[in-house]
Amino acid sequence: MYRAEDNAVQIVIPDTCADIIYYIDYTENTVSGGFCGVNDRSFYVDEGGKEGHVVSTFAIRFFAWSAYAFAEDSFKDTVNTYDEIGVRFAWFDMSLRPKLLELRSIRERAFYAEQLLTGKMGQVRENEIVNHAVGAILIKRGAMEVSGLAKELFVSSRQLERLFHEYVGITPKKLGNLIRYQYLWRDIVSEPDFNILNGVHRYGYADQSHLLREFKKYHSMDIQSAKRMALKDVGNIQDIPE
Repeated sequence: MYRAEDNAVQIVIPDTCADIIYYIDYTENTVSGGFCGVNDRSFYVDEGGKEGHVVSTFAIRFFAWSAYAFAEDSFKDTVNTYDEIGVRFAWFDMSLRPKLLELRSIRERAFYAEQLLTGKMGQVRENEIVNHAVGAILIKRGAMEVSGLAKELFVSSRQLERLFHEYVGITPKKLGNLIRYQYLWRDIVSEPDFNILNGVHRYGYADQSHLLREFKKYHSMDIQSAKRMALKDVGNIQDIPE
């Protein structure tokens, strides 16, 4: 829980996830929010809201390829969008939203949301081809050709892309590139002696320029600036008194 004026502008980077996000305003006793589809670019947010208001945020995060299981509509054209929760998750929103002012702790909210989702498990929507394709992309850490993937699954590249638009919201190639970027970013921040050429070899980039160009496209800044910002944020978190 925080006061609106306490929140600073932050960068959000692509993470191959989709989110249902609620903002509980205790000052006005209102609940707002939306569904955030997969993002393939970085953006900045300022969730300061109305000055002086006490606000709490509660969100449910899905892997990009798993949110559809609980949705009521296609994920086509959801990339980089923020939409009404009820458009695709009306059943969930109708049950959870009225409880959020009553359930004050994160534990209570998480338990209630989990009960709703697990209760839906017997009716989830999924596609075997998409499931196998996502599994293959993850195993290869994003470094694979769509044509080869389609051939392995005995479908055309066009059919595979159509299924991904429906179930994930982005093409298999874009999902693979985002997964590769996430693996690369993990290495950059976790390896003190990270070497770009090792990253090129490890994740199948054409060359060093390709890696640097792809990273900046998704992160909106170069590797040095991104790592410096990330380490600074970690330091700020550690400085917060318990």
